[in-house]
Amino acid sequence: MRFIEGAGFSGKDTRRPGLRLALEVLKQGEARGLVVAKMDRLSRSLLDFTTIMAEAQRQGWVLIALDCPVDPSTPTGEAMASILATFSQLERRLIGQRTREALAVKRSEGVKLGRPRRLAEEVVGRIVAERESGRTLRAIADRLNAERVPTAQGGREWHPSTVRAVLGRR
Repeated sequence: MRFIEGAGFSGKDTRRPGLRLALEVLKQGEARGLVVAKMDRLSRSLLDFTTIMAEAQRQGWVLIALDCPVDPSTPTGEAMASILATFSQLERRLIGQRTREALAVKRSEGVKLGRPRRLAEEVVGRIVAERESGRTLRAIADRLNAERVPTAQGGREWHPSTVRAVLGRR
């Protein structure tokens, strides 16, 4: 028995290392089934879910969701699982809609959204001064990297696009 964990990733799409590895193991015939704790952890996209179900049928492996009392390898179970997947997708879209609406209200109230900027004003001033003196974005980034000046989020490497973003905020 092989365990592949996909903790920390949303079921909104299949671009998850754990799921991709599990599907590859199944495709190679190294396992006979995929067990997931909850159907909506496998996928919250009806299209992705039906694609995975089609692969299971074509490749001859079973899908078992511990929260789903039906056997998705049967026609009735497949239909029930598809209904559950439809409602999982609906839930994901409703969450997204509520989030967008709440953020729009916050923006209209003047609340600044996103990560707080932690770049020292002296670094911003230096970047502005170097650009005004004619230095390229690449030259500014290279000099900041050579002097090991940390980025706003504590990163180690400056890129021309990062320098441009700092200048764009001024």
